Amino acid sequence: MLGSFLILLLLLGWTVSIWTDWLWYDEVGYTSVLTRELSTRLALFGVAAIVVSVFLLGNFALAVRLRPFTLPLGPDTPPAELVIDRLRFALTTRLGRWVGVPVVALGMIFGLAAQGQWKTWLLFRNAQPFNSVDPLFGQDIGFSVFRLPFWQFLLGVGFALVTLTLAGSLAVHVISGAVRFTGPGDRITPAARVHVTTLIALFVGLKAVAYALDKRALVLDQNSTFSFNGAGYTDVHALLSAKDILMYLAVTVAVAILVFSNVVLRNIVWPGVALGLLAISAIAIGGVYPWSVQTFKVNQTPTLETPYAQRAIDATLKAYGMSELVNQPYAATNMTPPQSLTTDTTVVPTIRLLDPAIVADTFAQPQVRSFYDFGKKLDVDRYTVDGKTGDYVVGLRGIDYGKLADAQRNWQNTHTVYTHGYGLVAAPADRVGNNGQPCFVSGFLNAGGAATACSSTTDQLGVDEPRIYYGDGFTEYAVVGAHGGRNVEYDRPTGDTGDQYYTYKGAGGVPLNSTWRKILYSLDYMETSFLLSDAVTDNSKILYVRDPRERVQKVAPFLTLDGDPYPAVVDGRIMWIVDGYTTATHYPYAQVVDLRDATSDSLTGSGTVAQDRQRITYMRNSVKATVDAYDGTVTLYQFDDEDPVLKAWNQAFGGIIQPKSAIPTSLAAHFRYPEDLFKVQRDLLTRYHVRDAADFTAGPDFWKVPDDPADSSATKAKQPPYYLYTQLPGQTRTQFQLVSVLAPVGDRQTLSALLSASYADGRPQLRVLELPKDTQVPGPSQAQQLMENKDLPRTDINIWKDNVQRGNLLSLPYGDGILYVEPLYVRSADQKAYPQLRKVLVAYGDKVGYADTLEQALAQLVGTTAPPTTTTPPPPGSSAVDAAVAKIQKALADLKAAQQTGNFQAQGQALADLDAAIKEFNEAKGGSGTPPSASPSTSPTASPSPSPGSGGAAMAG
Repeated sequence: MLGSFLILLLLLGWTVSIWTDWLWYDEVGYTSVLTRELSTRLALFGVAAIVVSVFLLGNFALAVRLRPFTLPLGPDTPPAELVIDRLRFALTTRLGRWVGVPVVALGMIFGLAAQGQWKTWLLFRNAQPFNSVDPLFGQDIGFSVFRLPFWQFLLGVGFALVTLTLAGSLAVHVISGAVRFTGPGDRITPAARVHVTTLIALFVGLKAVAYALDKRALVLDQNSTFSFNGAGYTDVHALLSAKDILMYLAVTVAVAILVFSNVVLRNIVWPGVALGLLAISAIAIGGVYPWSVQTFKVNQTPTLETPYAQRAIDATLKAYGMSELVNQPYAATNMTPPQSLTTDTTVVPTIRLLDPAIVADTFAQPQVRSFYDFGKKLDVDRYTVDGKTGDYVVGLRGIDYGKLADAQRNWQNTHTVYTHGYGLVAAPADRVGNNGQPCFVSGFLNAGGAATACSSTTDQLGVDEPRIYYGDGFTEYAVVGAHGGRNVEYDRPTGDTGDQYYTYKGAGGVPLNSTWRKILYSLDYMETSFLLSDAVTDNSKILYVRDPRERVQKVAPFLTLDGDPYPAVVDGRIMWIVDGYTTATHYPYAQVVDLRDATSDSLTGSGTVAQDRQRITYMRNSVKATVDAYDGTVTLYQFDDEDPVLKAWNQAFGGIIQPKSAIPTSLAAHFRYPEDLFKVQRDLLTRYHVRDAADFTAGPDFWKVPDDPADSSATKAKQPPYYLYTQLPGQTRTQFQLVSVLAPVGDRQTLSALLSASYADGRPQLRVLELPKDTQVPGPSQAQQLMENKDLPRTDINIWKDNVQRGNLLSLPYGDGILYVEPLYVRSADQKAYPQLRKVLVAYGDKVGYADTLEQALAQLVGTTAPPTTTTPPPPGSSAVDAAVAKIQKALADLKAAQQTGNFQAQGQALADLDAAIKEFNEAKGGSGTPPSASPSTSPTASPSPSPGSGGAAMAG
């Protein structure tokens, strides 16, 4: 009874899950994905379960049918035979149950294993040519990538099935008396001998197939001499022929077992002898011989591996999209800062000062509702504002449900009131205001009223629909729709005391227009409010799977997705852009990469999603996916139209991916080189930048990814790459690109190369600026030590202690040298404080600059008189008083810090700054007035968490 109830619950849960999945896929328009996956899984399960069950049952039935006629046992019967006889008598009446139940159970187990290989089967079924052959067998690479994995799976199933059948059949023969352990005469009947030896021969025949597949898999083996993948000298000159010999030997042994055991010798001795000879041959031919070639020939003359290493180099570069890698030497001989740094108009004006990994709290601070949130890390994209293109730090204003007040945390508020965020907030990455805050250009909660003095008064990015119903970290479902003409969804604050409410009008969501659907989702989420709450009406919709990455993954389960989706304004709509990768595990001679290890750095898990642990030999950024932040529409675009793996998947799923020609120009303008692919390529290029096999096997010029200098944890992680809008040597114009540096392997702290990736005419472009091997240019860690060991930076950092946050250390080639730039942020001890950009560190050679602004720091670096502090004039309509107040607060904060350390010189400077700021305040007020009361604290008081209807001034963010 209990078992039936549990089965009923499992079936109910499975039905609810499939039904809600169908409704979701129907909403997004991709039901073909669900039907193809389910039908493939069910077909594989059914075929495997039936084949395995029939094979097992047939053999077991045959073993029963071949049982001998037995006479009653005498008084001298051995005890073992008596036990078997009792067992035989006990099982005779229940033989069907004792055989049938295990057969059905094993069939289901094999069926479950088979349905898990649905992706392998679909690739096998829809295999595409690579139009490139592997260098060992001369066969199209598509065989290794698409067909070999499925054949290997079938072989594994065959071995397991034959082994189980042999063991089960032997057990039946023993129980039925066809096989005896004692007594006179033959211990096995002729019929049973034929049956058992046939199964043994079948097992050996499968071993012959295994040797054939092993031979084809040599192109995937690990070479122990120089740690590359693919067949090396020993594989080609020893193992290849050994596999052929063992394959033919296994076929011979299989035939001999059948013939000698049943026709010539007619006993079971020969199968044991034959299997023993095959095992000895496998050890001698397949083990000892290759070992001797490796030990006494290859290890003594490693240059024998050179041509095979060249195959690995070429295949690895091709498999990971690096065949067109541009190598460019960069002299880096200049250690003296060029005077042109203070007047440069190409590189310096676009240096990024805002670190998206730090300023998320700074973006959130001006919000008038404490539950507004931007996640752990912002993103970087480029926009053209007032005719000037630059990189912008961007983020979507979402909702952190954990920040709602206790009184607000109920089902109705969580799922029907606080349903969406509002606005894409952006700030130019290359400048900040006088108080160290970003200069916002979009995402304002009101039509006017900027958060900082340098911010715009109007939205500069032209967003037509600012509401965010689908966003990064949106894990809660939302129930939206009309409620008797009332707007109940909290939208945004308006003015000083008002709040605006809204009703969702988008196409997204599954209608809850029937009692059955409400019951369905009540069961799915184990929540009775779908049936009992007045907030759920026949006009309601439920929005779920609202995280863009999760949403794309559900639509395209065959893709590996980048860990950092990013938002963009495209034709007035806020769109999430998600980079999709196709991967493979069987690309001949390509280096095996652990995807999680290769893509992990100091930011992984803190704003970026860690990749699953999988070993790959092929990777392409073949798909650009978009998710509309308002209505959730998912669109898949083909980006690499030459990728055979994507062609196979697209064919398997009926052409769900739109062609590259369908990509709107406005969307393509926001494509950026994906981070996870870049990290994989970066890791590989630490070795595979050496394209000559002789140099590769010598290995003196390998690189490494340096540790992140800004990472203060005990276990250092790799430095993340960073997006820059800049012009590097060899480039004819400023480009938006992903950049990272590489250092030499070993203890040297110098710089080896700078790797950059961008798009040129819609195609990926990968470039390496390679420094001389004897360069003295410091690497990131050494440069940071040089900068922070100077007196003034060291003093300030010691004062700030744990409140200082180091921004990303940028490495910029300039004037035949390397310019390092690192912003320093300070967060006060106040619990509600947010990071503010306080100082900028720069270094060139052994020279260091340290000042409030980049311009001042560069002036110090080149030894010229520091220019006056440049302030961004308030745009028309903004208040000059706010700017003066900000200066007063900064001067007070500097004064407090100087007083705490007893630094009289700094105190004098702070007092002078305070006096100047007060004068500016008075001038802004018309020449009179009292300066506002200000505290040295840089942390404004945050607004309490409101409930719907509470007031509060709306500010920009």
